[in-house]
Amino acid sequence: MIRVAGLYLYPVKSLRGIAVESAEVDALGLAGDRRFLVVDGSGRFVTQRTVPRMALVSTALSNGFLHLSAENHGSMKVPTPSDPAARILPVSVWSHHDLLAEDGGDDAADWLGQVLGMHCRLVRIGPAFHRELTRDGARPGDLLAFADGAPLLVTTHASLDELNRRIRSHGGQPVPMDRFRTNLVLEGCVAFDEDRWTHLDIAGVRFRASGPCERCLVTTTDQQTGQRGKEPLKSLAVFRRGENDPSSVVFGVNLIQETKSGRVTVGDPVTVATL
Repeated sequence: MIRVAGLYLYPVKSLRGIAVESAEVDALGLAGDRRFLVVDGSGRFVTQRTVPRMALVSTALSNGFLHLSAENHGSMKVPTPSDPAARILPVSVWSHHDLLAEDGGDDAADWLGQVLGMHCRLVRIGPAFHRELTRDGARPGDLLAFADGAPLLVTTHASLDELNRRIRSHGGQPVPMDRFRTNLVLEGCVAFDEDRWTHLDIAGVRFRASGPCERCLVTTTDQQTGQRGKEPLKSLAVFRRGENDPSSVVFGVNLIQETKSGRVTVGDPVTVATL
């Protein structure tokens, strides 16, 4: 039986994620996932690709607040609900420009700026925000928060085990699942079986596969230290090249939730449809 073995949220894009036992599904993906974003002075999104120190900032969601903390910098909190009085800032994520987001305030900007060593702002999704999903497989009504290109990402323990077997075979150190910043981790299937899936059904919620996830430099960043290495990209480049773009490497599958409400929980059985 395939089942949900892990659920993860990333309240702020590219900051440290959190494991949860259960998560609501809404129009943008998993509720609470990537609803905040760090932007530079021009409103352009900032990620671990250029600022690996972002991995050192812990996040938590509790009692209507986003909690941020970092070693030697203490902690701070920002309300998660929309603020009608908040300043609206135009921000950009990849090719999506002039997305209207709510500014998280000077305190959050100052705190994050000290931790990351750069001028930045923290912004939040509010009623003015609208980002249509434009990737392959998108349909009218499919929306996106601040994630790169799809509302959710699924990975499997079997695929990570096979990847780590290959890494160990040439003397490398295995990598943990947190390198891939996944939302759903499944168990009970064979390695890379997810490549064949077209749909997943979990607790009454239906998800549509939207192609393999192309991996980037973030996967080489230790999510506990912010230090970079060569794995897993070095090994993925040997046996997980993109079908349509041989210069890319892939791990995990992007998902779009066809059911725009519901709840998934660790331990839920998963039914898959295959090619």
